[in-house]
Amino acid sequence: MLIASRDAAIVAGILGGSGTHVVQIIIGVVVVVVLLLCAALSARIIKQYEQGVLFRLGRVRGPRDPGFRLIIPFADVLRRVSMRIVTMPIQSQGIITRDNVSVDVSAVAYFRVTDPVKSVVAIENVGAAIDQIAQTTLRKVVGQHTLDQTLSETDKINLDIRKILDVTTIDWGVEVTLVELKDIQLPDSMKRAMARQAEAEREKRAKIINAEGEALAAAALGEASDTMMAHPLALQLRNLQSLVEIGVDKNTTVVFPAPLMTTIAELGSFLAREQAAATPALPAAGTSRTPATTNGTAPSGTAEPS
Repeated sequence: MLIASRDAAIVAGILGGSGTHVVQIIIGVVVVVVLLLCAALSARIIKQYEQGVLFRLGRVRGPRDPGFRLIIPFADVLRRVSMRIVTMPIQSQGIITRDNVSVDVSAVAYFRVTDPVKSVVAIENVGAAIDQIAQTTLRKVVGQHTLDQTLSETDKINLDIRKILDVTTIDWGVEVTLVELKDIQLPDSMKRAMARQAEAEREKRAKIINAEGEALAAAALGEASDTMMAHPLALQLRNLQSLVEIGVDKNTTVVFPAPLMTTIAELGSFLAREQAAATPALPAAGTSRTPATTNGTAPSGTAEPS
């Protein structure tokens, strides 16, 4: 009986020691799991193009630079804010210009966050807010210009829109870097009217250029006529040159200018006069008195034979 009681006590001691060891292992595992969970909740990684805004118990604790950061679980909240330039398309807007022409204008805006704390605290959604204010500003600025100004002064319109946006968004910690009008859609009737206007403008310019050419040609011809008046042979040389130009094409018909024909006639008359002047008059060989009767009467000074 004594031996059995001792064996039972030894077995009970062994079982009691094993149970305590198992409980210690379980507690250790639980502690490790809790520590790992806390580490996972505390560890934060901020990328190079981001900055973090730390809230502790609801209060802003300031920005956090890129890198590995630890926070207090359930007490801290870390908001990541991208510092890169964001491209935001502005959807097409139906706008009436100052001269009452309806156009559809679309644009694109580029902005970036300069103050991460303001961009999180001052406004709820930066992207949606800038999209809405950009649409209203685009409609306001374009509506103050005529159609011709809208089409030709896009740089000025872009600058005006950017200035108005910067005044508003600077309180949000956002800077608008660029605004560009992307597309301007005109009604078909306006396109046809502009095409007719452009055609008329080009016709006007063509007529003006033609008139200027005629005026220059008339002035040049006047100077040439003055030169030919001072040098009469120049006109003849010009006529001969014209005949040479006509003969290049092997034409069978030759047109002589009237002045040339007059000159040829005058030249023939001159040659005839010169020849007549150069020919000497023939001398008389003797005088013969030829009686002449008129109605049977003898000429005076003669006697009839008896």
